[in-house]
Amino acid sequence: MLIAHLSDPHIMPRGELYQGLVNSNAMFTEAVAQLRRLTPRPDMVILTGDLVENGSPVEYQHALELLAAIEQPLLVIPGNHDEREAFRSAFSDHPLMPRTGPLHFVADTLGPVRIVGLDITVPDDHHGDFDAAAGDWLEAALSAEPDRPTIVMMHQPPFLSGIPFIDDYNCRNSERLAAIIARYPAVERVLTGHIHRFMQVRFAGTLLCTAPSTTTAIALRLSPDAEPASYIEPPALLLHHWKADTGLITHHVPIGTFRGPLPFF
Repeated sequence: MLIAHLSDPHIMPRGELYQGLVNSNAMFTEAVAQLRRLTPRPDMVILTGDLVENGSPVEYQHALELLAAIEQPLLVIPGNHDEREAFRSAFSDHPLMPRTGPLHFVADTLGPVRIVGLDITVPDDHHGDFDAAAGDWLEAALSAEPDRPTIVMMHQPPFLSGIPFIDDYNCRNSERLAAIIARYPAVERVLTGHIHRFMQVRFAGTLLCTAPSTTTAIALRLSPDAEPASYIEPPALLLHHWKADTGLITHHVPIGTFRGPLPFF
């Protein structure tokens, strides 16, 4: 089972630039084109938040137009730049979209790997919060099929990356999340976005991966007094390949066309 993983496209109204500087819409269009070039084709696509920049209906309308080029089943959770009710309205025709409350879901009919989506956003703020209610919901979701290979996807990462200006906005109450995940060894990965970089860390007895953004990369500045900054680095997506004999293998896939193929050497 192949799962393509996009994150943080920050789609803007048509013709507008992200932060007034970067054409995030064109970059996301190229990311979708990269998906269509992959062979074999992914079985599904997941997107871990910050679909749009300002949470406006016009942005979601444009996002839906760009997402329409994705032919596979699509699973999306909101990030801190999304607006929950506008997001809910935009995806109201998705069968897994909750009608009220946080936008959690369980996708268990799309293949051997079950996908659990967690909405940990805090309205009008940028950090995430895995509160007690989210804990109860996740415990129930995981306990329903405790031995089935599972991915948990969320937006803000529940660890400190070492980049001080983004760590202020991580997921709070990570100890609660870790305690639940640790009880379910069948959780193959916890997948997040938000950091605009690829990172990997052990978490609660499994692996946690952060996906790069399809637009800018947050600067890898690890000094405690580092100034916030971003770069236009080569964007990328992740490809998660689940096989019964190995479990989940995660690939980092640069977005673009590159010289090759060259002779193998």
